Amino acid sequence: MFDFLEDYDLLGAFWTTVQLAVLSAVGSLIWGTLLAAMRVGPVPLMRGFGTAYVNIVRNIPLTVIILFTSLGLNQTLGVSLGADDVETINFRLAVLGLILYTSSFVCEALRSGINTVPVGQAEAARALGLSFNQVLGLVVLPQAFRSSVGPLANVLIALIKNTTVAAAIGVAEAAVLMKEMIENEAQLLLISAVIAFGFVILTLPTGLILGWVGKKVAVKR
Repeated sequence: MFDFLEDYDLLGAFWTTVQLAVLSAVGSLIWGTLLAAMRVGPVPLMRGFGTAYVNIVRNIPLTVIILFTSLGLNQTLGVSLGADDVETINFRLAVLGLILYTSSFVCEALRSGINTVPVGQAEAARALGLSFNQVLGLVVLPQAFRSSVGPLANVLIALIKNTTVAAAIGVAEAAVLMKEMIENEAQLLLISAVIAFGFVILTLPTGLILGWVGKKVAVKR
């Protein structure tokens, strides 16, 4: 019943999905943390930029952002992100689009964690002469990350599923392979079940592990 799968690189497609997810997760965590710092910072201009970015980007469909990276950045402005072949360019553009989109959700997850840190701790740190960056980096963010593991796990799971949108610009991940298999084989339900099972394998352990980590590192108040 599963003999037809031998003609397709199923593991290769899901490996591309994993690469998309991991690279986008790292980039989103970095950019999302910077956005969260802007949103709680003392500089009105940066605070306004962070707020505007999050409110605008998270309300734009991911497909629109992914297509913009390809049609707008690459084909119109000639941005190639240091790559020469089309396949690599599309992959990097997809990672960029996923970072731009997902970082807005990472920012909000972290900001919710920041709000759980007692104000008195930040005030005490400032009273000791620490700068805003020191207070944020040494006192607030370490606790915020511990409080935000659960929400960040949900963002990561959503990111793994959102990698299928990269198919819109031809990135050869699981969704593209699924489309090819459906076009060539008369096994719609079986193919859908196989691809769905692949995503369950990626997302379910991720949620369980990060849920356990969240409980272990949660700040006791």
